[in-house]
Amino acid sequence: MADSRKPVIVLVRPQLGENIGKAARAMLNFGLTELRMVTPRDGWPNPDAGPAAAGADIVLEQAQVFESTADAVADCAHVYATTVRKRGVTKPVVTPEEASREIAGAEGRSAILFGPERSGLETEDVSLARAILTVPINPEFGSLNLAQAVILCAYEWSKHEQLVQPTQEELLPPAPQKELDGLIGHLEEMLRPKGYFLPEDREEATRRTLRGVLTKPAWNHLEVRTLRGVLSSLQREPKP
Repeated sequence: MADSRKPVIVLVRPQLGENIGKAARAMLNFGLTELRMVTPRDGWPNPDAGPAAAGADIVLEQAQVFESTADAVADCAHVYATTVRKRGVTKPVVTPEEASREIAGAEGRSAILFGPERSGLETEDVSLARAILTVPINPEFGSLNLAQAVILCAYEWSKHEQLVQPTQEELLPPAPQKELDGLIGHLEEMLRPKGYFLPEDREEATRRTLRGVLTKPAWNHLEVRTLRGVLSSLQREPKP
């Protein structure tokens, strides 16, 4: 059953199956699953949509097709049309961030309309919306594709959801000083016979500099053990 809090994504007269699949992929990344389409140019289902969805099959399987934009948003109280401002159409203009904030606090279903790839929404489609949703964009190059437009809106909506952050590798604490001292001592032992600490009157300063370099990264114990292993390997005589 659809979650009525989440906005419906409506693709009006989409042209390419590949773009429909990419839009579905963008939706599912940010927790949106309800896709509606108005008379897709190449019919539905479209064999090109599946591969482009890259696993967002649930969105495509549950997608609904309507004969008109009005039918597609008939149950929605809040409709946003993604377009530049249309001549002769006087409506509030909001950004994706503002729209998502309004949707999150609204009663009733919400929908976001996206027009065909070539021409965008017609004035008749925009007239059904309560607000125009426009992305601030470079005025000298306004060339977002369908999936990019969908992902911008879906991402802003996701900020109001409790989505799980991608798992991050747990960071280990810095190694105990004893282990770090062992590493430094090991390296000094290897460097001394090579004359690294000469002249003798500079030995103490050179050792302090070396210690400063090795303590700055805050190695954890696994990293210290790795470095010790490298040094031990360098100490061994090469095999004949």
